[in-house]
Amino acid sequence: MNDIARDPKADLGRLEKLEGIGCARKRREDPRFIQGRGTYVDDIHLPGMLFGVMVRSPYAHARIKSIDTSRARALPGVHAVLTAEDLKPLKLHWMPTLAGDVQAVLADGKVHFQNQEVAFVVADDRAIAADAAELVEVDYEELPAVVDPFKALLPDAPVIREDLAGKDVGAHGARRHHNHIFNWQIGDRDRTDRAFANAAVTVTQEMLYPRVHPCPLETCGAVASYDAVKGDLTVWITSQAPHVVRTVVGLLSSIPESKIRIISPDIGGGFGNKVGVYPGYVTAIVASIVLGRPVKWIESRNENLTTTAFARDYWMTGELAADADGRIKGLRVNVTADHGAFDACADPTKWPAGMFHVCTGSYDIPTAHVSVDGVYTNKFPGGVAYRCSFRVTEAVYLVERMIDVLAQKLGLDKAEIRFRNFIPKESFPYHSALGLDYDSGDYAPALQKVLKAVDYEALRAEQAAKRADPNCPTLMGIGITTFTEIVGAGPSKSCDILGIGMFDSCEIRVHPDGSAIARMGTISQGQGHQTTYAQIIATEAGIPASVIQVEEGDTSTAPYGLGTYGSRSTPVAGAAVARASHKIREKARKIAAHLLEVSPEDMEFDLDQFHVKGDPARAKSMKEIAWAAYNNVPESMEMGLEAVDYYDPPNFTFPFGAYLAVVDIDKGTGEVKVRRFYALDDCGTRINPMIIEGQIHGGLTEGFAVAFGQELPYDEQGNVLGGTLMDYFLPTSVETPHWETDFTVTPSPHHPIGAKGVAESPHVGSIPCFSNAVVDAFAHLGVTHTGMPHNAYRTWKQLRALDIAG
Repeated sequence: MNDIARDPKADLGRLEKLEGIGCARKRREDPRFIQGRGTYVDDIHLPGMLFGVMVRSPYAHARIKSIDTSRARALPGVHAVLTAEDLKPLKLHWMPTLAGDVQAVLADGKVHFQNQEVAFVVADDRAIAADAAELVEVDYEELPAVVDPFKALLPDAPVIREDLAGKDVGAHGARRHHNHIFNWQIGDRDRTDRAFANAAVTVTQEMLYPRVHPCPLETCGAVASYDAVKGDLTVWITSQAPHVVRTVVGLLSSIPESKIRIISPDIGGGFGNKVGVYPGYVTAIVASIVLGRPVKWIESRNENLTTTAFARDYWMTGELAADADGRIKGLRVNVTADHGAFDACADPTKWPAGMFHVCTGSYDIPTAHVSVDGVYTNKFPGGVAYRCSFRVTEAVYLVERMIDVLAQKLGLDKAEIRFRNFIPKESFPYHSALGLDYDSGDYAPALQKVLKAVDYEALRAEQAAKRADPNCPTLMGIGITTFTEIVGAGPSKSCDILGIGMFDSCEIRVHPDGSAIARMGTISQGQGHQTTYAQIIATEAGIPASVIQVEEGDTSTAPYGLGTYGSRSTPVAGAAVARASHKIREKARKIAAHLLEVSPEDMEFDLDQFHVKGDPARAKSMKEIAWAAYNNVPESMEMGLEAVDYYDPPNFTFPFGAYLAVVDIDKGTGEVKVRRFYALDDCGTRINPMIIEGQIHGGLTEGFAVAFGQELPYDEQGNVLGGTLMDYFLPTSVETPHWETDFTVTPSPHHPIGAKGVAESPHVGSIPCFSNAVVDAFAHLGVTHTGMPHNAYRTWKQLRALDIAG
């Protein structure tokens, strides 16, 4: 008799062999990366390949009077110099953006931002192309530039988009000014106004979430190879959404999608920066078609920082209405969003401000109203979800700062005011004042756990003692955030890109020997997909993770998917993996029943096998079933063991967290030292605890970077002042604080395995936590807000303004 199902030790051995959900399995991807065996776009070398380099504008706003390419074309080794005039016969001089606008591929008549693409030089190698780019002579007539979105809306402001002259309606409704893009509103304005009129207490705070950049390790690039004989186009590309790129390329080129292959190999970080389609991609493709040879384009770091998609740049005014006890009665928000010269934001089509309406946060706010105006300026375009879902970071920053402002006005402790306003556990699923349906949450115990872990009362007592000591050389600040994120875009009823619903997909094929391959519509940029997707299949289909191969990024083999961004991997693609695994399991059930000559209803799934109910000795392992699937299946059943699933989620998922930071600010220098940071996250079902911890550490580190140094400022002429890594802050292990992590689990009720997503939450939640800590250090001096980033110079100026700087 086989007693394996009855022996707990045997069960444990089988469970460990599966390495399924909950196992801290080592990342499958790491060995090749740490040995330098990854394959990135710049590693692609094809016979006869040429190289492309962009000619870019030194001006932020200028008319192009003429372009002389003769000297560049005469340089030995140069094969072509493309301008907008060369693209016009192909109707490729402008391209659609993900936001419903259009963007110049190469400047057509004038430039709209510094470093805009003006011409594309193609040569035998990168050095020749760069030399030739210097020989392209462009005669510019400089025009007044505007980089302030409020000045851009003045009556006499320069007209940035002359191609939109006379158009008073855009992709998202009426335009009220020649530099206005849209006005988007949500909520109940009248009810919210009444709440403010009747409130015992109101607070208002203006805040700028400055323009930042994801700055991934690998810059953007493409290798395009057009086969004129077959009519096939293959493009290796740094893309977080290869299928969407294929669709866009098909629309632009009129080449059938069936003849287009987009391959995203290993990607050195994305963080939203590699979602959109950039002019370099298009010009490389055009050059390959025209010249009949492969063409590579790889941007420099300066080009990446100054031309590929930015994040944030939201000017926000928040208002809270509350009763005398600090219970919130209403929220009112007005935003001016700087979109740059083209509206190329990577937001769902129906939501020009993304998911900003999660700005009611973790709080039971009865009424709210939000108004967002998009504005054109002479800055580079973009607007991506830098390690967050669409505009969620701005939304969380606003509400978490406003909660602290209200607490300060009322003289309440910042933890206490949160406890008074949390959405109660029994209210889930919770319908927010701005129309979102929160799936699950339990906020108060999470914050209580954090406060106990750090001994919050002792920290407050220490702070009070330091404030009472005039000779104390530092200011001490304590920051708290209790945030709710919204991820898993998304339900096709709400979210689409260019009309394509934001579902995702998985195809699983189990081979005769019991091993399997899973192909996904997502693409990893470091999230550990090859590891975690295999773990889901292991648990849900009973196949050891070690024999499961996960493939992504090749549109010729992967099922159509919307890609990886907005923390979609686990909430959407992970659900498709689980559902495809269930289909595999149900077919396996029927095959096992056939082999054991019983009804499928009499079979019970047990880790990695099926056994007859009540008789565990009569069992067939998944490996045995896989073999039978190719030679001994029930009558009328197809051979093989395969499944495909396209998952369109019924709702988003809503991970949450409770964070606490302690900072010390040197009164003499303004230097801010993060003494302690405690992060508790809820991501629902935890697939791989080790990967989760790594993702949280990465998100916290990027949040630290944004809070304390990252910024892309401009001067009045539109020159970018943060375009190199000498100017743009990327923290190393020297600057990065020590992170303490913790968790709680409230599974998503609608996700097949209860998972919510985690990689973006630490970035979203940490930034307002840092800001709240810095402001808290000054709170006893009457300060309610200090601007980001909280670098030493800016903090020192605040100290000096208060006459306490050294």
